[in-house]
Amino acid sequence: MTRRDPPPALRVLQLTDPHLMADPTGELLGVNTRDSFDAVLDQIQRDGILPDLILATGDLAQDCSEDAYRLFAEKLAIFNCPVLWLSGNHDDAATLERMAGVESGRKQLVQGGWHFILLDSSVPHQVHGELSNRELTFLDEALTAQPELPTLVALHHHPVDIGSRWMDRIGLKNRDAFWRVIDRHPQVKVVLWGHIHQELDQARGNVRLLASPSTCIQFTAGSDDFAVEALPPGYRWLELAPSGDCQTWVGRAGDFRFDLDINSSGY
Repeated sequence: MTRRDPPPALRVLQLTDPHLMADPTGELLGVNTRDSFDAVLDQIQRDGILPDLILATGDLAQDCSEDAYRLFAEKLAIFNCPVLWLSGNHDDAATLERMAGVESGRKQLVQGGWHFILLDSSVPHQVHGELSNRELTFLDEALTAQPELPTLVALHHHPVDIGSRWMDRIGLKNRDAFWRVIDRHPQVKVVLWGHIHQELDQARGNVRLLASPSTCIQFTAGSDDFAVEALPPGYRWLELAPSGDCQTWVGRAGDFRFDLDINSSGY
């Protein structure tokens, strides 16, 4: 009998919270968000890994402008793979959906033996997140339709406390409803989000909980009050095997130089 090698793992790149602006000189706490995004993309290319899929997990634009979303799409055109967008609290969901178009605006995708589901947790004019009944129903129905495939669920807001008082106040408000759906579907292997501008890798039962650095500024982990720290902008790689195994690591644009306003009380 001929020995067959297992299929290769799917390489997924998470980019989150770039906070791009129409103004090329636009800064967030002293950091030019275009420059930091470019530094991240340069580092990814130096990694020498070609993504099979990119997940963009919200706060793509700081100013909700069409120009910012257009810039985001243009910069990611260097990668010949699907790019899926979802909304964060700084995005305008309608503008993002229009600029994403049919391909990047998809809410689910089956690729590489995995099922990807993207949820909109943004609430107009609010910083916290919430999943509407429509989103929760969509999640449940999407999971019911693909019970055999290992699944990654992505959203912007964190659905668990992260030990940072100010951030935990602006996470996903109806997280209990979210977890009731997830707990009914054991094929969910990974829940992935942005929003917290820091690295996190935990577990809830058999579900891997992952969050990633922003491509611009980073929030101080474990801080009760708003605080930023001068860590380089970053991103996350995931290698997803059809068996449901997930290998993941964070990369950073360590050569990027910036003058962060560490005394800011907000952004």
